[in-house]
Amino acid sequence: MRTVLRRPDFRLLFGGLLASMTAESILLLALAVWVKDLTGSNGLAGGTIFAIIAPMTLAPLVGWFVDRYPRRPFFVVANLATAALLTPLIAVRDRNDVWIIYLVAALYGLSYLTLSAALSGLIRQLVPVELLAEANGVLQTVRQGLRLIGPLAGAGLYAAIGGGALAVIGMAGFLVAAAVVAALRTAEPSPPGAGPRWPAELGAGLRHLAGERALRRALLGYGLGSLVMGFTESLIFAYVDHGLRRDAAFVGVLVTVQGIGGLVGGLCSPGVVRRLGEVGTLAAGIAFFGPAALALAYPDLRLGVAALLLAGVSLPLTMVGLNTLIQRRTPPRLLGRVTAAAEAVVSGPQAVSIGTGALLVGILDYRLLFVLTGLVTLLAGGYLWHARHLTPPGRPATPGVPRPRRPVDHEVVGTTRRRRGR
Repeated sequence: MRTVLRRPDFRLLFGGLLASMTAESILLLALAVWVKDLTGSNGLAGGTIFAIIAPMTLAPLVGWFVDRYPRRPFFVVANLATAALLTPLIAVRDRNDVWIIYLVAALYGLSYLTLSAALSGLIRQLVPVELLAEANGVLQTVRQGLRLIGPLAGAGLYAAIGGGALAVIGMAGFLVAAAVVAALRTAEPSPPGAGPRWPAELGAGLRHLAGERALRRALLGYGLGSLVMGFTESLIFAYVDHGLRRDAAFVGVLVTVQGIGGLVGGLCSPGVVRRLGEVGTLAAGIAFFGPAALALAYPDLRLGVAALLLAGVSLPLTMVGLNTLIQRRTPPRLLGRVTAAAEAVVSGPQAVSIGTGALLVGILDYRLLFVLTGLVTLLAGGYLWHARHLTPPGRPATPGVPRPRRPVDHEVVGTTRRRRGR
């Protein structure tokens, strides 16, 4: 990771993203707590998460829009727009204003999808292809670290200064990100895929995901795992209550343990990509969730801590493997559409899984559901592991360069050397 952080352009981007990711981490939980405080309803509080996820249905349109503009200026404007859309929160006073929080949550979900699509293209533009895993690993490590402190800090700030003031702090984070990224001095190529046709090009991202074998296999395997991984959002409360016989607040301790595992996974993820390839790393990430879920079926605190550390490691491995695969196997002109489409394909099963888990935990024994989660994620990991040859470890091929049959890595290296010799 030190190699990519030595690059001045990436360091500047990293500084801006640190500000925006901090704002994001303190806002998400605080919005739900705010709704709970105003209405007293757990269901309405959970509705804020649905409002954030709902805009994923617009992924093809968002990706098409992102791909029409140069990456850096678009990313700056998107951060400014995100700061602006938080301003209505200042007007929230009582229960009758809850609709404002829902509206802002939905717009924020749309902004998150847009920023993710633009960021993927910006990283691909700034960072050499061989350092993409390191760049994604750095960002995932920071994101996991913020999971340790961000939500609790957001809830604490909400209690201390109120939702309106917290919104102002969030706005400041996105404004700082816009200012820092605006200072980047990088060559701006013509807009990737300038002037894509409407509406024929809306589905280009999905078509690329379906047509590229490694991406298709990755999303099928990840989607299978996501169908049950979301169960744990509800199961963890049953584990603490019925299994450990502790107060619900103890969930916060376990989330912290999982965050520590996430830091470890983020730090290790670039090395895992180098050794296993992108699909192999994704397979390992999903498969690690299996034994963690199986261990949680037996209520023992020591075993639970080990399980949550392993679950924490799995998340950044999964995300770094998938993000790096998308960036390496997608032509730059399509990267916005492909990233947005992949986000929607992954988030859809996760949303269904979270809702299904909330229903099933009231009907079935939580231990049975943990066993089911463990078995399905092991199956998904195995499905991906058998396809790891699609992205062999070593020097990656770049999009647009014909993929030789054998040996892949040696011919790509040879091509690179010949180009340098010109």
